[in-house]
Order: sequence, then structure tokens, then C-alpha cells
Amino acid sequence: MRSRLAAWLAHALLAGALAAGCTAPSERLRFASGPQGGAWYPLAGALKSVVEARMPGLSVQVLPGGGIANVLAVETDRAQMAFANSVSTLDAINGQPPFQNKATHVCNVATLYPQYFQVVTLADSGIASPADFRGRVLAAQQRGNTAEAITAHLLQAYGMSYRDLAGVNYGSYTDSVALMKDGNADIFTLGTSIPASAIMDLASGRDVRLVDIPDDGLARMRALNPGYERTVIPAGTYPKQDRDVLTIGYATHLIARCDLDAKIVYTVLDGLYTRRDDLAAIARALKRATVRSMGRDIGVPLHAGAAQWYREKSSGS
Repeated sequence: MRSRLAAWLAHALLAGALAAGCTAPSERLRFASGPQGGAWYPLAGALKSVVEARMPGLSVQVLPGGGIANVLAVETDRAQMAFANSVSTLDAINGQPPFQNKATHVCNVATLYPQYFQVVTLADSGIASPADFRGRVLAAQQRGNTAEAITAHLLQAYGMSYRDLAGVNYGSYTDSVALMKDGNADIFTLGTSIPASAIMDLASGRDVRLVDIPDDGLARMRALNPGYERTVIPAGTYPKQDRDVLTIGYATHLIARCDLDAKIVYTVLDGLYTRRDDLAAIARALKRATVRSMGRDIGVPLHAGAAQWYREKSSGS
């Protein structure tokens, strides 16, 4: 499966590169994904191949991005579709920080798979809960990334801000893992699927412990953003993890400009669903996607093209 998908993806990216040097087709769709090295970028590349095969007059341009940046890109029409995270999209819809204004052009297309906010510390750090973060050094994700915004909410929920830490490094997963391995950071926060390769890398060189976010912490975070959900990282997900870890969950979802042609949105959604088994080689949780799970209400207005697709699938049309 992986080798077949790798060949398919390589063909898709090559086709996109060749198309860039040819006469532009009648329509172009800018699709904001994620950083290279993450799951969103190759997933968007694979979806590009599916969509262009179904709509020969449409060219899909895959752009790098991040959860918060992608919502802003769709809102300002720098992109017409994007992957995003439910909690940051809700912040945008409600005009809450880090967004300055309410997003009025962003619509939901499909809820795809769960994401896990993960808080990692070294086993001998003495950090047992988020309340112990004061005066410690944090390795966070880059600004504009959903997990960085969640980290700020977590600190706020426990009466702190970045100013209460001894230091904050905003970098890539690779940078954060290196800081943790060298003992130059005490806490590493990230938001992704499980098991996260960055944590597996860190655990290969140091003993680590995942930090729980207990029910009272979740309640305070939900007061900041009702999109936060309780989720659990099962025991055994990471080396020497002998118990379940309570954390924050949210969803990766597909968004589009509300004024994007309904036919395009319908075609993208239908292609994604039809080829979900192939796409699951990139994002494994997609294999479990159903019409019902993809169409669940997450508090973001549903695009008209997506609404038509769900009506037809639900009625068996």
C-alpha cells in the first residue's frame, strides 16, 4: 500500500510541476496545507492528484502553511481551501485571539481525523502537571501553529503566560527534540496524531514522560475555547508509557471559502471520501472516516457544496 501510494504521490507532484510550465487551465485552486515533513503537505499533494483527475480544467496549487495561518489565508482569499484545526478555526469564527477579527468567509467541508495536544517532559524533570511549568524552559511550535496557541491557552488556564517561563523557543519539531535531548529545554508541546515521530525520536535518546491535563485544567481551557475535547493517549503509545495520559483533543478538518464554487467543493469532498483508503497511508485515521463522522457539527458553518454532498450520501442518492 505504501509503495503504491508513494508512486502515486510522486506522479501527482511531477504532474503538478509539469503543469506549472504549461498554459494555465481555466481555473486554479490554491490549497494551503502544512509544513514539509508533516502529514498535511503530502496529503494535500495526493488529494491534488485525485481532484485534477476528476476536474481536468482545474489546477490545484499546494501551498505550505499551518493551522492558524491557513484560516487567515482562506479568510483573505490567499487560499481557497485548506487543512485546519477545529479549535483555531473556532477562535477565528468567534474573533478570539490570536485572531483580531471574526472570520466571515470560512466554511467547514469535512472533519477528517483527531489530533492530540501532547505535553512532553524528561522523566527526571520533576514536572508532574502544567502547574509546574513556571520558571522552566519551553520548546514550542512556531507562531501561527495551532499547538503554539493551545500552549498559550494552557498557560493561561494555570494562571501563567510565556513571561512566567525561564525561556521559550519557537521552532521546528527537529529543533525542539534537539533542545530536549541536550537538556536545554524542560517541556516540549506539539499537536499531531499519535504516535508522534518527534516524540519517538526524543524517546530514543532520553527517558520521557507525558504530562496529564486533568479535568479542572480542561474545564478552564474550555472556558477559553469550547472546541477543546477530552482525549486520551493510550498506555503503550510511547516507550515506557505504562498508563493512559489525559490530554486535549481537537480535529483536523478541511475548510473552504464560503464563496468557492459548490461544484469544486463537492468534487474535492467526494474524491477525498472515495479514495480515503489510499489517503490513509499518509494519515492512518482517515481509514475510519465515515459520512457521519466527516459531517459532524464542529461549530463552523458548513459549505453549501459540502451540505449537498452529505444530503445525497445520507439519502443514498
